[in-house]
Amino acid sequence: MLQLSGLTKTYGDQPGVDRVDLAAPSGSRTVIVGPSGSGKTTLLRLIAGFETPDAGNITLDGRPLDTVPPHQRNIAYVAQEGALFPHMSVAENIGFAIPRQASNRESRIDTLLARVGLSAAMKSRRPHELSGGQQQRVALARALAQQPALMLLDEPFSALDTGLREAMRDMVEAVLREAGIASILVTHDQSEALAFADHLVVMRDARIADAGQPQRLYEQPIDIETAKFLGETIIFEAAIRGGVADTPLGPLAVDHSDTAKATILVRPEQVRIAENGTLARILHSSYRGAARRLELECQSAGHFSIDVPAATSLTQGDSVCLAVNGRGHVFRSR
Repeated sequence: MLQLSGLTKTYGDQPGVDRVDLAAPSGSRTVIVGPSGSGKTTLLRLIAGFETPDAGNITLDGRPLDTVPPHQRNIAYVAQEGALFPHMSVAENIGFAIPRQASNRESRIDTLLARVGLSAAMKSRRPHELSGGQQQRVALARALAQQPALMLLDEPFSALDTGLREAMRDMVEAVLREAGIASILVTHDQSEALAFADHLVVMRDARIADAGQPQRLYEQPIDIETAKFLGETIIFEAAIRGGVADTPLGPLAVDHSDTAKATILVRPEQVRIAENGTLARILHSSYRGAARRLELECQSAGHFSIDVPAATSLTQGDSVCLAVNGRGHVFRSR
């Protein structure tokens, strides 16, 4: 269990991290997202020991880490660029964390290579002879060789193309789950965060804005800023009676029964084309492979876009009727 209590770090008069409380249970996958400058990487560096907090405490499995140097924290760190030693072979990079006198050193290197999906034939290669994805796999194997209690991942997939990025993310998630290692991933990619995390943290202005299960944060975010950061939104004001809101898109069941006027969130994927419903006009239609994106103008709900099957023949200027699936989310006053 990693526990952060009141963690604070300032740079001059600018807060890097401001009174952050966070718990990451053993074996959990925590993902931290937020706009640039929100404090994500600073928080990761404080946990790793690369930065010293101005206030607050860090404990790992009940052990205070405040005065413990980075190499003694039993925490592995995988950076965005992999940071492999360029003068060392793949085997030497992975073996760097394994004592030279260990009798099973070579077999451990082979096992770690296999675990990250690389063959033993690659052991003699140097980092410059590897693709970006292979370098990240070696960096992960080197981190696993430390047998850490916690793995920190700082934008490790950002330099990879989309297909490889998803494959690497899934592989890393499976390896960490199998090894039972808690992990904290920092990323700018909201879809990656939602797919990887079992605990999601959204940071804003050096503080935690919202935290919890990814599905809850996406469907029931604490505020409009968090909602917009995690995905596209349709937001409007509506009166609620008996758990049903009178919205510009028609009557809509919501997750709160206040009778007052409230601000309501609907995600675009909840909106579908129907035989009857609210009338909208197609401003633009763009083909995106598996789907077609329609930019809509609805007199009562403004402008927004939805995705429909690519085979849909609707085009610019057509009129459609809209309906909403599921429930709307009511933003509570704070």
